[in-house]
Amino acid sequence: MSTQFGTNRPTEINFMGPVHRNLPVSLLVEKSLAREESVLTDQGALHVTTGKYTGRSPKDKYIVDEPSIHDKVDWGSVNQPMSPDTFERLYQKVKNHLEKREVFIFQGYAGSEEQHRLPLQVINEKAWQNLFVHQLFVRPTAEELLEHVPQFTVISVPECKADPEVDGTHSETFIAVSFERRMVLIGGTHYAGEIKKSVFSVMNFLLPEQNVLPMHCSANRGDDGDVALFFGLSGTGKTTLSADPERLLIGDDEHGWSDRGIFNVEGGCYAKCIGLSAEKEPQIWNAIRFGSVLENVVLHKDHTPDFEDTSLTENTRVAYPIHFIPGAQIPGIGENPQVIIFLTADAFGVLPPIAKLSPAQAMYHFLSGYTSKLAGTERGVTEPEATFSACFGAPFLPRPAAVYADMLGEKIAQHNVRCYLVNTGWTGGPYGEGERMKLCYTREMVRAAIDGSLEEQATAIDPVFGLTIPTSCPQVPQHVLNPRNTWADKDAYDQKANELASLFQQNAEKFIGLSEGIRAAGPKLNNTRHR
Repeated sequence: MSTQFGTNRPTEINFMGPVHRNLPVSLLVEKSLAREESVLTDQGALHVTTGKYTGRSPKDKYIVDEPSIHDKVDWGSVNQPMSPDTFERLYQKVKNHLEKREVFIFQGYAGSEEQHRLPLQVINEKAWQNLFVHQLFVRPTAEELLEHVPQFTVISVPECKADPEVDGTHSETFIAVSFERRMVLIGGTHYAGEIKKSVFSVMNFLLPEQNVLPMHCSANRGDDGDVALFFGLSGTGKTTLSADPERLLIGDDEHGWSDRGIFNVEGGCYAKCIGLSAEKEPQIWNAIRFGSVLENVVLHKDHTPDFEDTSLTENTRVAYPIHFIPGAQIPGIGENPQVIIFLTADAFGVLPPIAKLSPAQAMYHFLSGYTSKLAGTERGVTEPEATFSACFGAPFLPRPAAVYADMLGEKIAQHNVRCYLVNTGWTGGPYGEGERMKLCYTREMVRAAIDGSLEEQATAIDPVFGLTIPTSCPQVPQHVLNPRNTWADKDAYDQKANELASLFQQNAEKFIGLSEGIRAAGPKLNNTRHR
């Protein structure tokens, strides 16, 4: 992967303890069971808990402010600057911590397309985290491993904690990226999702300079090669909806879109387990077996998982290689997509379950990135709360949102992509009063959008959000398609719809330089009653 940002400095750590490089799954499991507090579930998955940090720590994430990248980063609360001196101090702490410990090293790739993949190495002090990495990233062949030269290094040391008064961090936890050093340091947290998302953030910075759009989305393809993308934040249904037995899974969370088509950044999947059942999500259910890593799921005495128990966290997770999904597309490469679906989990309960978007509306909703931040995905979030995350992935975007939005707009126009907004959130009332949209209905609507049959249905325009709503869809009750019809109190619906519309408008004010056409595609406050 070519880049202008320096060269990878050798990891100058004098390992005096045992060093294990690219161990097979069986040995990583054996090591974890012998030296860590992990057990096997009844189906053979490796079960671990991550302590007090069961989700990401966004306030502890930093980018080193270096001359070569200073003018390219969108600095602020998401991309907090760290001085090179502070990074060096943390690096020395990490080095000292690792030198006498047993370590596990994975060498592989981020990116399934050879031209745009990033050779990386991940150094772990926990065997189970190295298994997580082995399953989540693209594994090299034996021949590739012989010639592998890492261009980025990630070091994850959960037991190494920062001292805020000395190290200049906000807490004991740190996730720090240096593009000139080509290194990520992660300490003070056992949550393995930090490793996955730090690599995605790196790719989000590097890929645009190769004219590749990095995307926080899942992707699948039909038998005839047609590709669909599913954008959305954690908990909106990317993994669940893309794992469709009738289609081939390309990837569940992170992709790049080059001139030739799309490619999976990863080699595995990281699915939420809350409420998981064999009936609703059979592919994910069957992937929880030997070789997968089950995080923070409560186990019964017989080691069967209880996917309904949220006593540890709402953010229960499983990591598994993509080949655990029957019919997965390997390598994870596809043609240019025909359909894009923006997923939102609307806690207000007022957005339609599916709506067709014009190109301008697609750009508006991509920049808005509205959803409800679901419980457990970040520290301190205990119930759904409305949030706007540009490009459905603001926490992972080092560059300004306009960089990614402009690239998407160009590709939508170039390939005449059909776009939809799908609400997997609440209906019949807001969170606490209504109910979550039934997955079976969402699946039917998504299938109709992908196969084009939804285009044949009559439509109506929502007076507040301006969205084009189908008035019918096979296998879906007609009243469900218009959210106002699902509310007993229509005045309460109108009030909530206007409330959300106002939040959209407030959020759009930060879009500097947004064209009038795109700005006009957003919601409008409606003071008249529906008829």
